[in-house]
Amino acid sequence: MLGKRYLILDDGSSFAGEAFGDLSNATGELVVNTNLNNYQEALTDPSYHNQIITFVQPSIGNIGINPKSYESIMTSAKGIVVNEAENISFSHLKNMSLDSFLKERHIPGICNIDTRQIQKHIRKHQIKKASIVNSNDEHAFDQLQAAVLSNQQIQSVATPKPYLVPGTGITVVVVDLGLRESIIRQLSKLNCNIIVVPWNINFADIKNLDPGGIVISSGPGSPDEIDPIVIKNILAIQKELPLLGIGLGHELISIANGAKVSRMNFGTHGSSHPVRKIITNEIVYPNQATDYAVNPETIDSSKLIITYVDLINGTIQGIRSRDYPTFSVQFFPERINDLDDTLDIFDEFIESIEAHRRSINE
Repeated sequence: MLGKRYLILDDGSSFAGEAFGDLSNATGELVVNTNLNNYQEALTDPSYHNQIITFVQPSIGNIGINPKSYESIMTSAKGIVVNEAENISFSHLKNMSLDSFLKERHIPGICNIDTRQIQKHIRKHQIKKASIVNSNDEHAFDQLQAAVLSNQQIQSVATPKPYLVPGTGITVVVVDLGLRESIIRQLSKLNCNIIVVPWNINFADIKNLDPGGIVISSGPGSPDEIDPIVIKNILAIQKELPLLGIGLGHELISIANGAKVSRMNFGTHGSSHPVRKIITNEIVYPNQATDYAVNPETIDSSKLIITYVDLINGTIQGIRSRDYPTFSVQFFPERINDLDDTLDIFDEFIESIEAHRRSINE
């Protein structure tokens, strides 16, 4: 550990702790992650772009860093806050310690802080911005208040050019809004021939790739700040091809079908919320990373069916179109913590592609 540092919040409060990782200062949106592990997935998940992640799990770093768990080659998080930072790994998969990883990626960390107290504070005061700094003086707070967080987040994390992940099965186009690699891994397990395309591609170019279906990926930021071309593409795609939305993709499909999306007072990050699958009453605990939710009062029941609901905060976690082979989920259906109770969403997507093909050939 390298001396005292401070986590300062935009309501004027501060928390003293010890430095680890990189020693640079950082400012970002402060969020709380409740996962028991999977810290390296969060650190490399584009959904956490421009965010400082507070982990409430008491000890972070005790399985080191395993590149096979990366969600992106790039690191999106601005900083991390932990109670206890472990620099020794007991995992045979470890290639690097958490401290070394943070230094390599120029991500500052602060530890020896009561992260559950921070969680309670954020819930009570609806904190949005925070900084990890060397001093909690007036100048540091002035800089925090003056900081403007970028709203060009997708442009920072999404691919600028198409690329291919070859497979022998159905061709699936993935529109990259901040793509998690676990989506690619899951589609690859289903032998899909995957073409990843930029977020601002037009529908004509998508059709020229002759896909069986389309995935609109997860990603960071507000759905209201997305270029209208994405909504235009969704409206065109759902009339012609099976469509699956995940995370931000779910929010955009909802908006395209007339619903409203608003910012939550306290976002959901982690896999501690039970979610009910309405058709079966099955309870699942999927991974989530969202600060926005679809307003249920704006759902047009003649167009959309609600398929999943969060049992803690009541937010809509899934929808399905009544008219088209289009459906989406707010959570991440990919495998986490060796749980596979939401992987059937990918199977359902492939089945919808096969059914669509049969209907065309009839």
